[in-house]
Amino acid sequence: MKNRFTVPLLTGLIASILGTAGQAAENEEASNKQAANKDIETIVVSGTPAGSGIRKSEAAFAVTNIDAVDINRLAPKSTADLFKAVPGVWVESSGGESGANVFVRGFPGGGDAPFLTVSLQGSPIYPAPTLSFLENSSLFRLDETIAMVEALRGGPNPVVSNGQPGLTTNFLLKRGREETEGLVKYSTSDYDLQRVDMVRSGEVSDGLYYMMGGYIKRSPGIRDAGFTSEKGQQFTLNLVQELADGEINFYTRITDDTGAWYLPTPLNIDGIDASYTQLGTLNRQASIYYGADDEMLDIDLADGRGWDGHITGGSIRYSLPGDWQFIDRFNLIKGNANTLGLVPNGGAVALSSVADNGTDATGAVTGNHYGGDTQVQQYGRWVVLKEIEAFTNDMAFSKRFDSIEASLGLYTATTSANDWWSLGNTAYMVLGGNKEALAGIACNNEAQGCAWNYDINSTGDAHTFALYSTLSWDITDAVTLDLGIRNEKHEVEYSVDEGLDGKISKYVDYDTRKTSWTAGVNYQFDSSSGVFARVNKGYKMPYFDDFRDNFGAYEAGEELIKVVSQAELGYKFIGDSMSLFATLFANEVEGDTFVRRPGAPVETLTNQALGLELDYNYDHDSGFSVNMNATWQDTEITDSPDNEGKQSQRQPQWQLRITPSYEFEIADMYASVYGTLTAVDDRFADNANSVVLDGYEKVDLGLMLEPMESIIVQLSVDNLTDEQGITEGDPRNPSAPNGRYILPRSAVLSVTYSF
Repeated sequence: MKNRFTVPLLTGLIASILGTAGQAAENEEASNKQAANKDIETIVVSGTPAGSGIRKSEAAFAVTNIDAVDINRLAPKSTADLFKAVPGVWVESSGGESGANVFVRGFPGGGDAPFLTVSLQGSPIYPAPTLSFLENSSLFRLDETIAMVEALRGGPNPVVSNGQPGLTTNFLLKRGREETEGLVKYSTSDYDLQRVDMVRSGEVSDGLYYMMGGYIKRSPGIRDAGFTSEKGQQFTLNLVQELADGEINFYTRITDDTGAWYLPTPLNIDGIDASYTQLGTLNRQASIYYGADDEMLDIDLADGRGWDGHITGGSIRYSLPGDWQFIDRFNLIKGNANTLGLVPNGGAVALSSVADNGTDATGAVTGNHYGGDTQVQQYGRWVVLKEIEAFTNDMAFSKRFDSIEASLGLYTATTSANDWWSLGNTAYMVLGGNKEALAGIACNNEAQGCAWNYDINSTGDAHTFALYSTLSWDITDAVTLDLGIRNEKHEVEYSVDEGLDGKISKYVDYDTRKTSWTAGVNYQFDSSSGVFARVNKGYKMPYFDDFRDNFGAYEAGEELIKVVSQAELGYKFIGDSMSLFATLFANEVEGDTFVRRPGAPVETLTNQALGLELDYNYDHDSGFSVNMNATWQDTEITDSPDNEGKQSQRQPQWQLRITPSYEFEIADMYASVYGTLTAVDDRFADNANSVVLDGYEKVDLGLMLEPMESIIVQLSVDNLTDEQGITEGDPRNPSAPNGRYILPRSAVLSVTYSF
């Protein structure tokens, strides 16, 4: 094993700092004049009891804030795409608006987002970070109703809210003020996007404020399917009632948004590049067979992946006698998160090698003749119907005692998912955009298709009951110590009918209890700079798919819990024109599992990682500004039957994003030009490190003009040089010559009218 700083070594270093920080603080001179930088006054609610809030400059953890202006400039194609602006996070958002893969600080993962929680107004939108074919970002759509997003890595995460040890992203809604204001925004693109956003806010009555808005959009997709493959609309309402000693908040967000599911495609085949999609009018409709009796189901793969449901919640804040504070946050989510798409199985081959007559075949739709040298490939028509529901409540009481602030919280969650799957259903298709299946290949007409099938009907319910307590002690004016502990009871009831024969093949009745903890210290040199150190231990509790994929281990008595240990050392500086946040991190994840496809063997492993993340901002009076975020990490699989000593799959050792901008006036008109350079290191497609995914560089460019007051015109160009970068290989078959490209070059033009 390589010589490295491990979690225990870094933990020891932090312990030394914790022991000497108090003495150093006593010798510190009076703090410098407070810098006129907005970050000093920024209040972050992530990582605090029930979202009570703390000044960013005083936080003993790494958190990134991205406001509405920055979100517009970044022009993300999806919610997950926005997370690329967060240091320590690696995002594969090339699958479309849903179904991203999000990896955190060297934490292991073969897909989806097992260590990501998306929260709205401080409440997790769905307590389970990842289920098969569902990760949190798929349930959330960006629009003009968002005021800011916070992104907290590590820190006190394992103790508060849903106990996520990895990354928590918390979206905050815009809220009304006394003045009535709003905007209307129209967007179009070179791929024929048609989208309208609207927002309006103001005062209903004394102390009661509203914000409402949403969008409607249609497009054939960045990878043109030849029909309207992206359809969506969303409406959000946010109400705030201010009270003499607090406030009440209520919100609801109703979404119906689907888009084509982009999957790995053959590499090094003429005519196939980042703009390619197999899906088209000749193959979007199909009939598949499922279950023991080969029942038939007609499907439309154009439905792709999406979210059709609502997120409704709110909060109550109240100041009680005796300097007590009460906060309660609650959230209900309910809807359907379905997945339908064409999934490759194996690589491309010549038609003559699979045709019944050994030479040629005809199209099943058009009757066209295809010669023996025609490239064909197996594509599965996958159908996943997923109905989800969850209710969370996070309540906390807190009180200030001179230099100590203590809190006691109760977090509860009820989570459910009902699934119906039919996976496989493979058929040979002519390779190429909008190409058809073939007649003259026997297995294309068989009920079970040309390869494996996996069909299930399952239902699951999980209940979480967690008591947590935090304590913050101002040891001196410069040194603050914070501690946290959480005791969580986690219960799961789950049953699955594999094969759709009406018989339950797997049943789970699970009950466990674990205690997480965190300890951190913040030492302020002055009002502009400081350092922090933290250690924590948390858990990723198992949900429904964990039991189905690891049922043998569950029956043998294993808890199927991922144990996460982390340590952090951070430096922060916030000045008049620049800010810098640097965090050295180390973590270890024990008990991670990876399954290439349903029914395949399970790989269990332990991962370690050491890394450094940087977040730097510079603003000059001349109008020039720049943001740089960078991550370096060294990962290693330290316990695995076959892959010990290998690097973690799908994660680059380093990545860099530089985003400069320049604001100026031209012809009495405000203007801003900006861009982003992204550079990514090589990665491995699998834990065996047998397939290398080459690194790449990507350039984005934007221009914003304000020709008159209240009018903004914006042009955003994504992937300016049309880089053909690869985000992943074929996760179901690493040796197959398939991969998924980053999204091709695209340009979006928008006009915004504010009032």
